[in-house]
Amino acid sequence: MLGPGIAAYLVLSVVLFATGALGVLLRRSPLIILLALEIMLNAGNLALIAFARRLGDGDGQIFALTVMVVAAAEAVLGLGLIVAVSRQRADLDVDRLTSLRG
Repeated sequence: MLGPGIAAYLVLSVVLFATGALGVLLRRSPLIILLALEIMLNAGNLALIAFARRLGDGDGQIFALTVMVVAAAEAVLGLGLIVAVSRQRADLDVDRLTSLRG
């Protein structure tokens, strides 16, 4: 059973990456920026898995799994920082956020 070719996966990956990059560049909320970073990482994973499928080996899939683990750790740390800043009732605008004060 044949599915879409590698070009379709790569086009989707580029669209997802561009959407994430625009989200990082245009939005000011740290939560939205974290979500946009996750979209960018998933776009990279999609490209890795597409190439692994094309080449017929599992190296790209293993690397994509590693990227998912790192992205999960990044999300946990980022959300923890966002919660810490919001508990201090500080402004969550990334342009105004210069340092974390304890």
